[in-house]
Amino acid sequence: MIVEELNDPDDERLADYRALTDVELRTRFEPPHGLFIAEGELVLRRALRAGYRPRSVLVDSRRVAQLSDVDLKGAPVYAANPVVLEQLTGFHVHRGILASFWRRPLPSAEELIANARHLVILEDVNNHTNLGAIFRGAAGLGMDAVLLSPSCADPLYRRSVRVSMGEVFAVPYARLEPWPAGLERVRAAGFTILALTPAPDAVPLHQLRPEWRKQAALVFGAEGAGLSHQALASSDIRVCIPMRRGVDSLNVAAAAAVAFWELIRDEPV
Repeated sequence: MIVEELNDPDDERLADYRALTDVELRTRFEPPHGLFIAEGELVLRRALRAGYRPRSVLVDSRRVAQLSDVDLKGAPVYAANPVVLEQLTGFHVHRGILASFWRRPLPSAEELIANARHLVILEDVNNHTNLGAIFRGAAGLGMDAVLLSPSCADPLYRRSVRVSMGEVFAVPYARLEPWPAGLERVRAAGFTILALTPAPDAVPLHQLRPEWRKQAALVFGAEGAGLSHQALASSDIRVCIPMRRGVDSLNVAAAAAVAFWELIRDEPV
């Protein structure tokens, strides 16, 4: 591993890492350039383990030794002091390691539907923190794949990747289009579409019948707004998490984790 020390935040070799806190700028920059940013050593290692190819690595000069055993596939490694890192990225890089990776083509929704038993379907989830937490729950609690409506946020945005602790790499995902008409393709493949909603006519989650659990697609809406009327109308069964003390619902990521666990609680680990 050859490390180059860089002292100029305007160095063009560091263009992948510029203004990382500017969501709008990064959203316009990263997907068209076919890249995403991994933050922290653990996430970097998980991206490599998942087969993503690094473009470059940027590291705090004091942390270079942490990468001594990592095979970076010949990607350049740049080191800089914390002041330069903050000027470049727009925040204090307290984890000390950033890496730019090449994206991979997404699988088709049909491919994921054909190879899954338990699906997660998200409508308009555009909060990157919630999205990352949902992916982490999906990975840890046994969901097979995630389908995203066209307006969902990018799972490979830096904050989503970080919150998921790199588990966005462990769960395959695809865009489901058109929305919500694409739900009919899920149903046609044999799935029961379960829409999570606090509606009073919803079936309590723990009362799911065995035949509903067997091949299920759990559908979640955005924080606050919940599922659209069209998505609810396209579902088979409305499902709720029974609440207490007048609380109407949970954060979408927390609700997703509860639903994932309940769906497959009797299946072997």
